[in-house]
Amino acid sequence: MCRNEGAVYAQSCRLKTARQKRRAQKADREKQLIRLEKLRTKLWLDKQQLPWIPLEEPYQKGWKRFFVLREDVKRSHMADFYQTLLNKINTAQYSRDKTFSSRKRRLRRYEYTVRTQALREISVSEWNSPKLELTEKENLLFYRYERWCYQSGFWKVGYVFAEPWRFVLRVRPHIITEQRMIDADLEAEFQRLENYIERNNLHGKIYKLTRSNRGPRNWYKKKDIPSHPFKNKPLHVVLAECKETTIT
Repeated sequence: MCRNEGAVYAQSCRLKTARQKRRAQKADREKQLIRLEKLRTKLWLDKQQLPWIPLEEPYQKGWKRFFVLREDVKRSHMADFYQTLLNKINTAQYSRDKTFSSRKRRLRRYEYTVRTQALREISVSEWNSPKLELTEKENLLFYRYERWCYQSGFWKVGYVFAEPWRFVLRVRPHIITEQRMIDADLEAEFQRLENYIERNNLHGKIYKLTRSNRGPRNWYKKKDIPSHPFKNKPLHVVLAECKETTIT
């Protein structure tokens, strides 16, 4: 069999080249990792759907800090209105220490600073969604903000409550009264899958295949600010427009 006849025979039999075989192996491996991630997500969701069981002996686990109505606001005739609004934008923090302080190293020394806590900021999607159930009177108490986020490299837009002074922080013991039911078989299967991913260092590959392209890089553009009138225009067009404006 000559060389040309061998090539024709290979094409007729649809034999894969070495490069095609390597690409097929890579694609098959990526599909296996994607199936692995889907299975892990399904097991995690199954764990989250297990019911809660009340404890016979509740115990304290650190401290909880949240917002409550200020005393003068609580005594006013608008107490019910602000309490309903607070239930929608309240936040909670948990800490082992009652002071809610965090240790930071500065100039080779450790300093303890009190953690800051603010009311919930409402995103644009939540603001436009009916799930938040804000009334027209409650909407008037929010203002829109836009600030540049240097960590992610995009504009952050949202709505903030304009009168945070109506609420104060309150610290209470964090009491655990119930715990989620534990399914031994489900927990063993989930842990076996986690050990396999950890042992083979697959976290980075799975993240690249499933979530690397979901970042909010270009999800928002400032449409309110118009683009420059001379943008993407040649020089002779810009000069002609400048002459027309000066003549008029």
